[in-house]
Amino acid sequence: MKLFAVALVTLAIASGTWQTQTTSPPQRRPDVIWLPTEDPVVTAMLNLAEVTQDDVVYDLGCGDGRIVIAAAKQFGARGVGIDIDPERIKEANQNAQNAGVAEKVRFILGDIFDPQVPISEATVVTLFLLPKLNLQLRPRLWKELQPGTRVVSNSFDMGDWTPETTRQFGNYTVYFWTIPRR
Repeated sequence: MKLFAVALVTLAIASGTWQTQTTSPPQRRPDVIWLPTEDPVVTAMLNLAEVTQDDVVYDLGCGDGRIVIAAAKQFGARGVGIDIDPERIKEANQNAQNAGVAEKVRFILGDIFDPQVPISEATVVTLFLLPKLNLQLRPRLWKELQPGTRVVSNSFDMGDWTPETTRQFGNYTVYFWTIPRR
């Protein structure tokens, strides 16, 4: 299978200047259809994770970028969104510009299961994936994230990993865990 390099325009978090990031495009289709997290649930997820300006929030399967944009705009955090769909990444970058937080967030076109797509910088990880995908992702989270990193999932648990907190927000259940010490 031939891989093509794709130049992505992303915002450098540290410098606030545009830079070109080159990556290989994902070689498969998305695992789920994109369904945006409702804004009150976004805020609830970020509040449950106790996001602050010192955090780096990663949204795995970020869609239009609303969670990392809210983390930057409402809490002053930096954020990184990763999505396999180039249209969602394009939309997320535009949404960040429109929200005035493009200097605090960046978006990566990539597969969240690809070990070449970095996630270890995260202090908070947000998810809105299916249970099967959460379970598939869990070993990567435990291996690559620092102990104490907070994980918040909209609607779906992680099997036998018992959440520290579960909260109901309208029709949505939000689950919260902390990466354990090794």
